[in-house]
Amino acid sequence: MEDYGLPTYGDRIADAYDAWVSTLARDTEGTVEFLADVAGAGPVLELGVGTGRVSLPLAARGLDVHGIDASEAMVAKLREKPGGEAIPVTVGDFADVGVEGRYSLVFVVFTTFFALLTQDDQVRCFRNVAEHLTDDGAFLVEVFVPDLGRFHNGEHVSVRHVRSDAVVLDASLLDAAAQRVDAQLVELSEGGTRLWPVALRFAWPSELDLMARLAGLRLRERWSDWDRSPFDAKSAKHISVYERARWRSAGALSGVPL
Repeated sequence: MEDYGLPTYGDRIADAYDAWVSTLARDTEGTVEFLADVAGAGPVLELGVGTGRVSLPLAARGLDVHGIDASEAMVAKLREKPGGEAIPVTVGDFADVGVEGRYSLVFVVFTTFFALLTQDDQVRCFRNVAEHLTDDGAFLVEVFVPDLGRFHNGEHVSVRHVRSDAVVLDASLLDAAAQRVDAQLVELSEGGTRLWPVALRFAWPSELDLMARLAGLRLRERWSDWDRSPFDAKSAKHISVYERARWRSAGALSGVPL
């Protein structure tokens, strides 16, 4: 999609996002409980804060929550909600982590990390996050596990959601070499047709772990879901928590993270 930019997804879907995501992200309470446990006393930074589905309940627990998002339309929806005005939000590319200070937890959920469309941008995000973590801070990433079997000849069409008055379809194209998926979420309803473009650059768990190593981080834990169910070969997604690596300081292994 030649005219697709970082804010495109949020700008196009902002007015429908909360209703749409409620059909997919069904464990917001479990998400918030997990994040609060990792965050400790805070402060906390969400990359891709969106309409505040996660950050608002975290802030309601008393945590100092900050956010970054590329879409002013999504941030405007956050501001309309109770408590939304109290969350500081930087509008921009979250790969830059363009904020001051350090955080006990930086997190990006609901596959939003894959909205960074090149490997360079994803590596840059890891490095910038590492610079904004406290010494015992953590970087948490929730993303899907790539499943190329969904595609036939690089194409995929599926039904995302069905209501009595509408259906939402997913029409996707895969560029396996670039690890990129370009898609349209298509809502057909009595009121007409709506198109919500989505572009993602997916990465395998091992690739994310290498990005972390390049940033001086290491994998602390990985789970299949917010209930801490074990991650295995059948897992459709993963929640990975990274922390600062400890470094060997002597001998031939000097500079190798543990």
